[in-house]
Amino acid sequence: MTTSPTVVFGGTGFLGATLVRELVESGRPTRLVARRPARPSWAEDGDPLEVFEADIRDAQRVAEVLEGAGAVVNATSLYVPSQHIDFADIHVTAAAKLARLAREAGIERLVQLSGIGATLDSPSAYVRARARGEAAVLDALPKAIILRPSVLFGRHDAFLSNLARLTHLPAIPLFGKGQSRLQPVHVVDVARAIVRLIATDRPRRYLFELGGTDILSYREVLSLVMQHLGQERPLVPLPFAAWHALALGLGWLPSPPLTRDQVILMQSDNLVSEGVGTFADLGMRPRALRESLPDCL
Repeated sequence: MTTSPTVVFGGTGFLGATLVRELVESGRPTRLVARRPARPSWAEDGDPLEVFEADIRDAQRVAEVLEGAGAVVNATSLYVPSQHIDFADIHVTAAAKLARLAREAGIERLVQLSGIGATLDSPSAYVRARARGEAAVLDALPKAIILRPSVLFGRHDAFLSNLARLTHLPAIPLFGKGQSRLQPVHVVDVARAIVRLIATDRPRRYLFELGGTDILSYREVLSLVMQHLGQERPLVPLPFAAWHALALGLGWLPSPPLTRDQVILMQSDNLVSEGVGTFADLGMRPRALRESLPDCL
């Protein structure tokens, strides 16, 4: 096992913060990198953890953070663009720059976080940027590992927490008929998978898609959340055209609660593909959503 640090960009995000903790608790020297970093409350004196302030778009600063590192994970993400920064800035340009700087620093192990369904022909600008970012990273560092998780859940997540808030409504609107299928995956399982990928001398695959053991429709996930919370609300189908109109109307807000890209994502299944690396290739069995709800809500 290498003693060189693992650098986690986006180390304060939902997945990044979980990964940092898993790395530190496994005894691996770790560098947490973020634009506005903070030392985690769980960290103790003597933990092999360094905290760095850096913008992934700043090539000079990124190069400084990478000095002496043995592996790097790019968990940086942007979900809502603004007039100052768009999806391509983070998911394409910055990701490619990080891969190039890692190569120049002699770092061979880079894990690039993406998402299931990343394709160049998606109607979603966010998804297209993810796919372009994958290609740009591999162009700069051909043996980089592309990791595509399904929708993440866990304690203090956005996914289940938002669904729980919906149960306070007198009726819950569905995306379409609520039949889009998801394969929710626990954030800790994904973090532990990354730790294994970093520890592996040379993985047999370089593209992984990670999903949980439960394949559920959006309607079924809502029903499980209501059952766990002891709530019962009618589920009302709402055409996707109405959701797109709503997202358009909310688009002027600086942090809209719903975006067009989110609606587009809900129009398709989000499932692990065939012929890619999975948890099984890492000797792992992910936990099921239905069994994890008590620990998440």
